[in-house]
Amino acid sequence: MKDSGMAAGAGTEAPKPEMNKNEKFRKTAANINSLIDFIGMLLFRLRKLVLAAPVAYAAVRLALYNRENLPEQVGINIQSSGEFAQMIARDTAVMGPLGLTAACLLLMLCSRKAMYPWAISIFTLVLPVLILITNLYPA
Repeated sequence: MKDSGMAAGAGTEAPKPEMNKNEKFRKTAANINSLIDFIGMLLFRLRKLVLAAPVAYAAVRLALYNRENLPEQVGINIQSSGEFAQMIARDTAVMGPLGLTAACLLLMLCSRKAMYPWAISIFTLVLPVLILITNLYPA
């Protein structure tokens, strides 16, 4: 029987064990975890742009709204009598706060610590609203 023509071990290959459900779940969970890690790393590296995008969008929206709803001459520095100390053109009143917000965002992009200039840029979004309120609803 030794020379029956079959090589030793030729036909006696052990079948590969199929991955059970736990191994499939672990592999899928590891793939999902690596994807989440990659997205987190990408957001961390682009955090300045992620922070700046909604502020820039809000600033542009407020500027467009003010351009349509402010009067031709805009008053600033309201006095206690209800009159304005200075009148400026609508374009100046619209582009001034927009430029200030853009400058804050530019400083944020150039800064090592992004949170302080970003917080200041958030506070600059109050200026267009304040100009609009003081000119549409005078005292």
